[in-house]
Amino acid sequence: MSSDERMEGRAPEGHPVRPPAMPPFGRIVLAQGTGCGPTELAAFDAALRDAGVANYNLLCLSSVIPPGSCLERARWVTPAEHWGQRLYVVLSQARSAQPGETVHAGIGWVQHAVGGHGLFVELHDTDRARLRDNLAATLAAMQRGRGIELGTVHTEIASATCEQEPVCALVVAVYAPQAW
Repeated sequence: MSSDERMEGRAPEGHPVRPPAMPPFGRIVLAQGTGCGPTELAAFDAALRDAGVANYNLLCLSSVIPPGSCLERARWVTPAEHWGQRLYVVLSQARSAQPGETVHAGIGWVQHAVGGHGLFVELHDTDRARLRDNLAATLAAMQRGRGIELGTVHTEIASATCEQEPVCALVVAVYAPQAW
């Protein structure tokens, strides 16, 4: 490697440049909520409140779990000073205004036991068993497509039945809040 390449952080010709190692990510909280209201959007807001994430601006992510992540099932607690901040999430939601209809929202995941990296998938359905099967099938396809095996499929599913008012069921994987 020439001194110019070392100074500019370039790899010698024919060698890939590797990004610096990232520190472990930390905690990702899996929360769920259900709600009802006079409209489907009001039901969604009630479900966000139930899960503890209503006072954020949600930024939905794709489904990759960073290395070093520790997943925890819990209700998210929003400190008052976080009002209006960004919240990075993977979100599954299902809404219904049809009396008698039950909706299910789910997040499935696989995670490497040692490295902590993994994959999330978010789906919804009116049939709970089909939702669970589709979460597993999707994760299997995602791993197969990457040529990896990350372990056992885990799921978190929320359900709500419309009685009279519209309902919403949601599951949210909360990565991190961020101030503007």
